[in-house]
Amino acid sequence: MSSNQVLVKVEQLKKHFPITQGIIIQRQVGAVRAVDDITFDIYKGETLGMVGESGCGKTTAGRTILQLYRPTEGKVIYDGVDLTTTKGETLRKMRRRMQMIFQDPYASLNPRWTISRIISEPMRVHKLNSGKARLERVKELLDLVQLNTLYLNRYPHEFSGGQRQRIGIARALASDPEFIVCDEPISALDVSIQAQVVNLLEDLQNRFGLTYLFIAHDLSMVRHICNRVAVMYLGVIVELASRDELYDNPLHPYTQALLSAVPIPDPKETRARQRIILTGDPPSPIDPPRGCRFHPRCPIVKDLCSEQVPEWREILPGHWVACHEG
Repeated sequence: MSSNQVLVKVEQLKKHFPITQGIIIQRQVGAVRAVDDITFDIYKGETLGMVGESGCGKTTAGRTILQLYRPTEGKVIYDGVDLTTTKGETLRKMRRRMQMIFQDPYASLNPRWTISRIISEPMRVHKLNSGKARLERVKELLDLVQLNTLYLNRYPHEFSGGQRQRIGIARALASDPEFIVCDEPISALDVSIQAQVVNLLEDLQNRFGLTYLFIAHDLSMVRHICNRVAVMYLGVIVELASRDELYDNPLHPYTQALLSAVPIPDPKETRARQRIILTGDPPSPIDPPRGCRFHPRCPIVKDLCSEQVPEWREILPGHWVACHEG
């Protein structure tokens, strides 16, 4: 169960990737504004969902929070420690408490390593257990993710996608973390396997009190697993609210458009529902629009939207939105 204790505090976080020209003398001519000033909290024991179109900055945000990418600006405060100013051994010790489950179970496992070595690598890095105790811990982790312990000396190519993702989950658990970034952990899997992996993540959370940042495209799955949901568009968060509040009362026009595209199994409801079709494509993060990022595609755009960045404000208790309307 989630608590009111803030575990991760993200303040005005930015991650820009430089664009350079020249072969010998390289000079910066621009930047990809992948994450451009986001602020939110993640509470201990909760699952915060992060949704949005491909390329909106969700994965970059997750990796920057874990300091796999160093931020351009802003702060990431984990349990009272500012990770952006932490280096060396201190950061390595903090990293033991934070892990990531990657999107592609085919690319995230070293094909030359056995399953035993893959899962035990975090224990070697963080100097946890050794010898027989480490092997027993690997077997325990395989049991946790419902894989046979006889698979210890097999290689990743011998497993299906769902099994590989379970191995990735076991590796993430090896250092006994408190916080896990789940970067679209089910998007590369068959639909029949997705529910099994999500149920496994929920069971592990209940058992160990884990905190998740769950990055996903599937809005139906996000509604099932998440306590709160943040909606990203072109590097910024446009809306953040509890799951039921966001799905029942979306305030930002982009969120309304996203939710109108979620399939409903009832044909009568589907016919009665009004679809919101957005025109055009998302602008480039190299040269984002002035004012509100969404205004070139917004169905309720006003003159003010192209001139002034909307304030990030709390419209209702726990319901934050960045829009000039309302």
